[in-house]
Amino acid sequence: MTRTNGASGQQQQASAAGKLPRKRFYRARAHSNPLSDSHFPVPVSPDEVDLSQHYPRYFPADNGGGEVAPPPPPRIRFADVGCGFGGLLVGLSPLFPDTLMIGMELRDKVTEYVKERILALRASNPGQYDNISVVRTNSMKYIPNYFRKAQLTKMFFLFPDPHFKEKNHRRRVISMQLLDEYAYVMEVGGIIYTITDVEELGEWMRSCLEKHPLFEAVPDEEIKADPVVKLLSTATEESQKVARNGGQTFHAIFRRISLQEE
Repeated sequence: MTRTNGASGQQQQASAAGKLPRKRFYRARAHSNPLSDSHFPVPVSPDEVDLSQHYPRYFPADNGGGEVAPPPPPRIRFADVGCGFGGLLVGLSPLFPDTLMIGMELRDKVTEYVKERILALRASNPGQYDNISVVRTNSMKYIPNYFRKAQLTKMFFLFPDPHFKEKNHRRRVISMQLLDEYAYVMEVGGIIYTITDVEELGEWMRSCLEKHPLFEAVPDEEIKADPVVKLLSTATEESQKVARNGGQTFHAIFRRISLQEE
């Protein structure tokens, strides 16, 4: 979580002091091409992910070296794919204080903003927000590099890029092919949450999930009782913008199921 000099360095110092970073220092394009090559480190496997850099409270440098074997380390259980400025992570953290969760964001400046936002929240709220972090990566390419089989219990896809042109539908973050990978890293019973203000995209995501043999729709009564659902339409900048403009949202919430042949 290191930045350089100038305004960037000032923002890092402010974050360490508990002051939230200013978004004007982290301007970025609204969308990125997920199929283009990006230059950032990618772990070879989930075993290579250094969780101590993300969750130092849970992975201290000194493990004591006592005779009693330490408990098994916790694993990341929630993934917010395309996390934007981190609003959902911040909202989820106090609801699930003992659950490790991570945001996955392709845009470098936005990722840096989320890192410093988390640092600031930790500094101003000791003992809180230690369970959230962010990584710059391309989730459409590298999901299996970060998570083991059946590791995740929740995945979030909030207001993804609609890629309106038909030739760009292959860039959409929900597709039959990508659902194969999401199903691999999700435990049976885990839930995928999607929401958008673009009706056609909402129908696309729901259709893909309905057609996939490893997912089934969560019943309406469960959706109404799920405390996470409210955050989908309130926690992020995009959701707040839609609400201000009186826009409509479309969600699809599906559960990972098992097949006998798995």
